[in-house]
Amino acid sequence: MARRDGFHYSVIRALEKDGWVITHDPLRLELRGMKLEADLGAEKVLAAEKEGQKIAVEIKDFGSESPTSVLEKTIGQLQLYQLALDDVQRERKLFLAINEDVHTNLFSTPAFTLVVELNKINLLVFDQTKEVVVQWISQ
Repeated sequence: MARRDGFHYSVIRALEKDGWVITHDPLRLELRGMKLEADLGAEKVLAAEKEGQKIAVEIKDFGSESPTSVLEKTIGQLQLYQLALDDVQRERKLFLAINEDVHTNLFSTPAFTLVVELNKINLLVFDQTKEVVVQWISQ
């Protein structure tokens, strides 16, 4: 099993409070024989008459290494996960989960904003103290 990022269980609780059901921990994917693991898979039923939504979530805390190094690795992971999802689970939307401080201090800088926009990275911003989803940002 892959190493858990520091906020793994806070994200799970935040998603559950937001009405999501965690279906996979981790979400195992395969890209033409390559084994991959996104941190979480979750589903949310919007209403009885509507189809449910499905997401895949990669969680990053950006705390232990240089932010640029973490971002470089994360972009590669997200690209591989998206290719795998496009191949077999098109209904699942991929999100990068980051805490509110990381969003404010890193992802609002011009360089990070540009990277997110150009790479079409969907963000799930959460408050790790209250364990709630603060914002969904879709590209």
